[in-house]
Amino acid sequence: MENPSIYVADLAAYNNGILHGVWIDATLDIDDIWQALKEMLKASPLGSEAEEWAIHDYVGFGSVRISEYQGIESAHEMAVFVEEYGELGAVVLENFHGDVVQATKALGEDYAGQYESLADFAQELTEETSEVPENLAFYIDYEAMGRDFELGGDVFTIESSYQEVHIFWNN
Repeated sequence: MENPSIYVADLAAYNNGILHGVWIDATLDIDDIWQALKEMLKASPLGSEAEEWAIHDYVGFGSVRISEYQGIESAHEMAVFVEEYGELGAVVLENFHGDVVQATKALGEDYAGQYESLADFAQELTEETSEVPENLAFYIDYEAMGRDFELGGDVFTIESSYQEVHIFWNN
């Protein structure tokens, strides 16, 4: 994945038909991000009229959406999270609608792992925690068990691609 970056535009220039802005590495120290933003406004072709800004583009956040008026602190928190956890972090952060606190808890405390299916998770959990007699093994419906785990609220899943299911405990 690309390094999470945001394109911050000068709204006064934009409203006057002039494209003026700067790409900023959103994982930089927050003070450095604000400094880059202030320097962009100071260099505006409209001079002192440049006071307002907006995020007009972003890259490297995976599937996470950054809004035009996302706060710099919020964009920075999400960028640092995505940088730390990669594509899985982006998928989890998207699932929690950008809530970094919930996404951090999910990955740090509740993550049970990646499986091809919920049935594979149910089978592994059963075999690790129980002694299944060989003559009964073929009668166990792991798909139904996995579905029951999810419908019963024991787990939730995030499917990131074909046969790539991430399982989280619901605590």
